[in-house]
Amino acid sequence: MAKEVEEIVRMNGAVPATIGILNGCIHVGLQNDELECLAKRKNVVKVSRRDFPYVLSKGLSGGTTVAGTMIVAHKAGIPIFVTGGIGGVHRGGEKTLDVSADLTELGRTPVAVISAGIKSILDIGRTLEYLETQGVCVATFGESREFPAFFSHQSGFQAPYKVQNEEDAAKLIARSLALQLGSGVLIAVPCPEEEAVSGQLIEEAIQQALREARKCGHSYHYTEVSQQIKERLPTPLLLNHFSPQLDIALIKNNASVGSRIAVALNKIQRTQGRREGTSLSKKAFSAPRPVVIGGINVDFIAKVKASVMVVNCLSRLGKAPVFISAMGKDEHSETVLRHCRHMDMSGVSQLDGHNTATYCLVVASSGEVRLGLGDMEIHQQITEQYVSGFKESLCRAPLICIDGNVPVSTIQYICQFAREHRLAVYYEPTDVDKASGPFFSDCWRSLACISPNLRELRAINRTLGHPVPADLPSKLEDVVETAVFLVLPLLRELHCVVVTLGHHGVLVCGRSVGGSVSLHPGLCSKTTASELCATHYPAIPVPVEELVNVSGAGDSLMAGIIAGLLAGEDTNDCVRMGLLSASLSLRSYEPISPAISATSVNVERVQAQRWLGTKTWKLS
Repeated sequence: MAKEVEEIVRMNGAVPATIGILNGCIHVGLQNDELECLAKRKNVVKVSRRDFPYVLSKGLSGGTTVAGTMIVAHKAGIPIFVTGGIGGVHRGGEKTLDVSADLTELGRTPVAVISAGIKSILDIGRTLEYLETQGVCVATFGESREFPAFFSHQSGFQAPYKVQNEEDAAKLIARSLALQLGSGVLIAVPCPEEEAVSGQLIEEAIQQALREARKCGHSYHYTEVSQQIKERLPTPLLLNHFSPQLDIALIKNNASVGSRIAVALNKIQRTQGRREGTSLSKKAFSAPRPVVIGGINVDFIAKVKASVMVVNCLSRLGKAPVFISAMGKDEHSETVLRHCRHMDMSGVSQLDGHNTATYCLVVASSGEVRLGLGDMEIHQQITEQYVSGFKESLCRAPLICIDGNVPVSTIQYICQFAREHRLAVYYEPTDVDKASGPFFSDCWRSLACISPNLRELRAINRTLGHPVPADLPSKLEDVVETAVFLVLPLLRELHCVVVTLGHHGVLVCGRSVGGSVSLHPGLCSKTTASELCATHYPAIPVPVEELVNVSGAGDSLMAGIIAGLLAGEDTNDCVRMGLLSASLSLRSYEPISPAISATSVNVERVQAQRWLGTKTWKLS
């Protein structure tokens, strides 16, 4: 059944992610063998909100209730969940307080639930009242507002609203999500006509079963009463309407409706994202914002089980840069747009006939990158002609960041533009093969700051014809000495060089202002009477067992430094903000940690945690 439901979802253009728990681990998107294991395993636990801590701590396996599935779906960023029917207020619930946790979850978790309504054995009127109290938007799907009762179209109760088709439903859900109410949406879908049974017939059977239960002094739970109902219905009805086949038919119907709603919702969100991007770009001229020009990659990280996408760390830190880039029109670009709705993507060109750049990392158990393979051809479309269309944003930018993914001709254009308009350009080399891009000509002399690692720094010096060591050291003292040797020739032109040293931390080299290296050329000029110096900042220790991967640490470091710089912080606090960002990403399966934000990484945080000592050398 689960496989058939997933196929229905795919046929309608959506992506299924069946949720379950295996051996104390939550799975979002069960594979076929995992589905089979869960279906055949004995002692499978029913898991709602209250059960997660116990089930996970004991390493048990389970199926999630409506409430449990909503929680997991929300945490995984899934906005729509399809099921058979939801729980409700049980008959006599005003005395027993027997109310399903599904209802309270709908009141506090922003996921849209598509169901066949509520089992008719429950108290549908009180359930709808309870949902109103919880602030849940309830609508029927189709022409009628008659709230469906699982197997029956008639319940005798009206839903507050109705949505006639998937487009209407998607608009309703989109508005609910945009308002950030914190509550869910319930879309009640009548069962197919050929499967429907008379609501009156079912209600009579329910009332008879309840009367007999009360006569015997019992207060049956609804599952026990349903057995009583089965015994009172004519055999054909029992076989046709109270069988697993009907349950499956309802779920399949809901899956068909729900997946069409999901596709419609995705279209709305994509359109909203583009509109919001356009709106943001208009706002760009009201206040100066940094400009970032670089490549978009969809990263596949092969470590146990992870496939994630890099998002812009600077946006997470609340600096809202103008982002100039290019990607294809394909499934990966749709993923990028969906996951980067928090960013201004109006400067990103989508090109037909091109692939969005992808990059596969093979990561060792220590978190170190062992191998990287990528398709980066699309980045050649970030041309100087395209970038020149953003001159006004460039001229107003407090700084411009550009990475090694961009064509050399574009980097040269930016450097020339920066020299003419006295702009600060920060260059991130990206990797050894791309590090030397600006250094094949004299354009690099217009850069303000670069942030290479030791290998990239050696490659840059080799391109410039300077002597370089054949081997790179590993001990901290030798690493710093080698870095200083390679940096000194560059400081004749560059304002600052930030050398990333991995687990050894960061070496910041440049001109001293007030006892520390100046990160921004606006604070110190090369003609100012100031001396060259280098300051080493050790990395924040990350225990080996917490180290997940190093692929986004460099980006996180520089984003934290730039965020501090834009906030007007001094060099020490800027670098510490960068190191804090990097430490969060080292602990994350995602290259850029979702934990990074303006709240988690700021000057107050780093000043409250004086975990770092520094050492400074004068350079000559």
